[in-house]
Amino acid sequence: MFISSSTTPNTIPYTRRHVRRKVLPARPYSKLHLMCLIGHCFSNINLLPWPQFCWSEMLHNLVSSDLEPIPVRAVQLLTHTVQYLIPTVQPHSIPNRRKIQELRAELNSEKKDSKHMKKKTVMKKIVANMTMGNDMSPLFPDIINVMNVPILEIKKMVYLYLINYARGKPDMAMMAISTFMKDVEDPNPLIRALSIRTMGYIQVEKIVDCLVEPLRHCLRDQDPYVRKTAAICVAKLYLHDRALVENERFIDQLRDMLGDPNPTVVANAIAALTEISERSDNIQLKLNISIASKLVAALNECSEWGQTYILEALMYYVPQEQGDAEMLAERIAPRLQHANSAVVLTSVKVIMFLMNYMQKEEDITSMCRKLSPPLVIRFPDHQTLSVHVIVTLLSSGPEVQYVALRNILLIIQRRPEVLRNDMKVFFCKYNDPIYVKLAKLEIMFRLAQSGSVDQVLSELKEYATEVDVDFVRKAVRSIGRLAVKIESSAERCIAALLELIQTKVNYVVQEAIVVIKDIFRKYPNQYETIIGTLCENLDNLDEPEAKAAMIWIIGQYADRIENSDELLDDFLYTFLEEPVEVQLALLTATVKLFIKRPTAGQELVPKVLKWATEEVDNPDLRDRGYIYWRLLSTDPTAAKAVVLSEKPHISTETDNMEPALLDELLLHVASLASIYHKSPTTFIHHYKPRFLIPSPVLRREGAAVYEQAFDQNRLSLNAYDNPYIAANPYATETSVPQTQVPGGVDLLLDL
Repeated sequence: MFISSSTTPNTIPYTRRHVRRKVLPARPYSKLHLMCLIGHCFSNINLLPWPQFCWSEMLHNLVSSDLEPIPVRAVQLLTHTVQYLIPTVQPHSIPNRRKIQELRAELNSEKKDSKHMKKKTVMKKIVANMTMGNDMSPLFPDIINVMNVPILEIKKMVYLYLINYARGKPDMAMMAISTFMKDVEDPNPLIRALSIRTMGYIQVEKIVDCLVEPLRHCLRDQDPYVRKTAAICVAKLYLHDRALVENERFIDQLRDMLGDPNPTVVANAIAALTEISERSDNIQLKLNISIASKLVAALNECSEWGQTYILEALMYYVPQEQGDAEMLAERIAPRLQHANSAVVLTSVKVIMFLMNYMQKEEDITSMCRKLSPPLVIRFPDHQTLSVHVIVTLLSSGPEVQYVALRNILLIIQRRPEVLRNDMKVFFCKYNDPIYVKLAKLEIMFRLAQSGSVDQVLSELKEYATEVDVDFVRKAVRSIGRLAVKIESSAERCIAALLELIQTKVNYVVQEAIVVIKDIFRKYPNQYETIIGTLCENLDNLDEPEAKAAMIWIIGQYADRIENSDELLDDFLYTFLEEPVEVQLALLTATVKLFIKRPTAGQELVPKVLKWATEEVDNPDLRDRGYIYWRLLSTDPTAAKAVVLSEKPHISTETDNMEPALLDELLLHVASLASIYHKSPTTFIHHYKPRFLIPSPVLRREGAAVYEQAFDQNRLSLNAYDNPYIAANPYATETSVPQTQVPGGVDLLLDL
């Protein structure tokens, strides 16, 4: 009954009939017996030359027979055996084969179906199976036959199928070319657009070659729907074959489409040009004032996504004369009241960009007022302007709020006057997610000034009593940072921190001690009276950062704390078990104690130095121990000068971004870069950097930032960079020629 192990598929021509006779017995064996039989056959012969039906039929007969219940463990063992021997075949392939046969039969049914309702139902089933991840590629020839059905809904599903499977079956996709060519000339513009759109998705070499002439025709089609679809198709074709698009001069046609009377066509054309410019190494999109004005005029008649495309393209316009930037910004300002957050954020980005080319401060101030969050702003002439930029964004869902807050954080670092007087907008709500609350806290801290510090401090004290530990820690730390930032508020912040310490909440006390250390560094010899209160809470310290901060305070004020040696000795009990951060703090504090109070520290120093140099593996700790030991043993005066040297000035300005990076991120508002606060070049390969282009009206601070970026090699000199700046990186805005053509740059997009 079993097949011998010496038998191979090369000596016996296995067929469906042969497998049924040799493997599956005629009499009713038990399912377990059958399973063992099939498993034995699988393990003793080479299955690779077998056709798929040989083993799939055996498995199907086994599982579907009605002899007796099959053990679950036995099914698992057989399934694993099949997957191991033939890893490309999945257990669900048997029901999938049957399903495909049923769908094929329904597609090819010869029953009368004048309205093609049955084919529509079958196509819906096929699309549903595709959505669920079932492989429907065996139906490819049958789907090709359905392409000729003149029903738009069926054609949509057929084309969706072709987009999904054509790349995997390029030879069979060639069968659809004749139908594509027929549909491109169909009287129905929807079918023409659908056909050219599908051909653009199918990036098979022969289909791409056949796409050129139909695409050229559709770019000049009488129907705007076909033209706008063809414009996007050019961008897709460029991703597949750049040389073909450039040689066939499709970019010229896209440029001409910017004058199209239909605003949707204009939006798609500029979107395609922008995409091509960002992908190309030798093509740079440049807009003049005439084209920029036409694009702005089309905003009112475009959809929200068309408006986003147009606004994004306006970032490629560089004002050359005084007043151009102001005029364009005024025309874009109404987009700030749009209901769509993408339109609002993109409008903010364009206006912030144009501010770099405004010469008058009053114009910049006016634009900043329009970007501010109040619902109603009253001007001197008593006119009312409804502006709800921030309200629109912060009234959306938490995800949109977070994106807006991360972008606002960039904006206020460059233009703090935009939101300086509108602190309440960023107060946290009880139902805000933690990531939104943390972003709002950072904005509140950056906007705080001497006039609003009481309001902010009151909010932070309230937040410090919340139940969310991370939020409370951030609130307590913000109080300390506020004291460092605004000197006049330091005393009030210290009082607030002492109130929080009195709560005896472990994590609150530890976070307060960490920020008080920074306050001591910022204002030395001013608030030492609170050290006693801090020392009363030593038992609450169990985090490395808090321990290190408290040890620093004890060492820094060892001569003013009577029992400083005893306090350090308590920490030294667990010196060898502490993290490196705490060990370093203990080593330095002990040496400070010895220098300031030699009698009190003479017993502790040798012990700590011995531990640091002989019993610790960390090289930083060991090297510091050797340095201190050598200094103390050879020149105590030098040791005092080194260990007790004046500390660097502490300031919150170190939290600000470097100007070059900030300017770069402001050009990427409403993108991932503005959320990560990272340059796109750090997470996108072959990214084309964006920067402020020199111009006669570029403000001096913008030119200085460009020079800094150039000096730091943040900008690579590729073919699209300005050759004048490449030759003279220290050029000012007055020395830059107004019309400078970059060498090696395609002028097709110089609009």
